[in-house]
Amino acid sequence: MRWEGREESQNVEDRRSSAMPVAGMAGGGLLFLILSVVISMMLGANPRQLLEQAGQQQSAQQTRMPPSAENDKDAKLKKFVSVVLKDNEDVWSTLFRKNLNARYEEPKLVLFTGAVRSACGDATAAVGPFYCPGDKNVYLDFDFFRTMENELGAKGEFAMAYVIAHEVGHHIQNLLGLSMKVQRMQQQASQVESNQLSVRLELQADYLAGVWAHHAQQMKGILEQGDIGDAINTARRIGDDVLQKKATGRIREAAFTHGSAEARAYWFTQGLKSGDVEGLMKTFELPFTQLDPKTMQ
Repeated sequence: MRWEGREESQNVEDRRSSAMPVAGMAGGGLLFLILSVVISMMLGANPRQLLEQAGQQQSAQQTRMPPSAENDKDAKLKKFVSVVLKDNEDVWSTLFRKNLNARYEEPKLVLFTGAVRSACGDATAAVGPFYCPGDKNVYLDFDFFRTMENELGAKGEFAMAYVIAHEVGHHIQNLLGLSMKVQRMQQQASQVESNQLSVRLELQADYLAGVWAHHAQQMKGILEQGDIGDAINTARRIGDDVLQKKATGRIREAAFTHGSAEARAYWFTQGLKSGDVEGLMKTFELPFTQLDPKTMQ
């Protein structure tokens, strides 16, 4: 991915110096926590409770000096996400102005280590990168990228850019009122129906990530050979069916909250090919059984 030498966003907040470390996070701990969340959901538990409990069980907060450019092992990674966030700001500011005749409100990207406090509650790195509508922030622990590569086999800089663009996609949904609409619908829905609504939101965010990539390529020429394959591979590696199989050895479609591997890859690709902002509503217009490309034949 071409990114070096380009402008960085000013909306990155580095909270790694005030991290709330979680016991057992070394080594494969992050993957273990991610899979624990998957298992809890399959068993009917509330994953938010699991995350908050993990946060409550953490060791006492440590005060550390903010990492300097000289001693920050992730300095290049921080610069990378800052550039990717700036690319998102430029693309969505343009699309909001041209397509919606509106001003794009830029989100903040918060970097943290282990656990973090947000307007949506305390969360550990187990939840992975996430967006909080309450404070309009994207939250990211760099260890997730290492887990993607080392444990899930999702590699490449553009794979990381896809993850960031997906979370910004949730911000777009929030600005357009779609997130609140789905929350109201979920309050009146069964657990299975609520999960299906969640899947629609996630696939829509994948579509929006593709829309971003389409326009970022047109505006800045960000793509290199292999980048699209890396993003599609990542979408497949974090599908519900893949994570469930890895966690428990079986797949329960009724418990899906993010979509299957093929569905996630399909909707990202649809956004990438079309670049059509208005096409984001397709994930809500189609019958649920038609969201997965295997059922579209």
